[in-house]
Amino acid sequence: MILPIVKYGHPVLRQKGARVEKITPEIREFIANMLETMYDERGVGLAAQQVARALQITVIDVREATDRPSTMEIDGQPADINEWMPLVLINPEVKPAADPVIGGEGCLSFPEIFADIARPAAVDVTALSPAGKTLSFRAGGLLARAAQHETDHLHGILFIDRMTSAKKRELQPELDALMADTKDALARAPRPSKR
Repeated sequence: MILPIVKYGHPVLRQKGARVEKITPEIREFIANMLETMYDERGVGLAAQQVARALQITVIDVREATDRPSTMEIDGQPADINEWMPLVLINPEVKPAADPVIGGEGCLSFPEIFADIARPAAVDVTALSPAGKTLSFRAGGLLARAAQHETDHLHGILFIDRMTSAKKRELQPELDALMADTKDALARAPRPSKR
């Protein structure tokens, strides 16, 4: 099922996600819906907050981004990205493993807004898989950037928080308009009835 993506201004985007203590059938169904939604939107990553759930779950698939290569190492050995995609990361932890580099980023919660963001070129990632197994790998290139961007979401951090102040000032009119549209849509949304 394709889930609606929340846009900048929705309060859930600033919420820290709850850790997933048990991988239930409901969590597995939610992950499947997240993957379907990410592919429908042609994204390379999606965090639970972006579909209005404050949980520590993100999905990533960088296979289509052939112009922005990715690397992956498991136990110090190069791994075939295609064999590991899509990646589902539950309760991920990301640690820098290289100096920052500047690269372009966008976000499904910020349509048509892009900026260059400095992030470590490589990161060490540890997470649970949907099977409940620990997954540890070193990511480079776009995969490293996507893992950092999506893990930020799980902590209520948005890519605009990582922009230079000059870039944020330049984008402020667009950001203000997006936030106003989101707040307006939330105000018009039907309220659940009280019984």
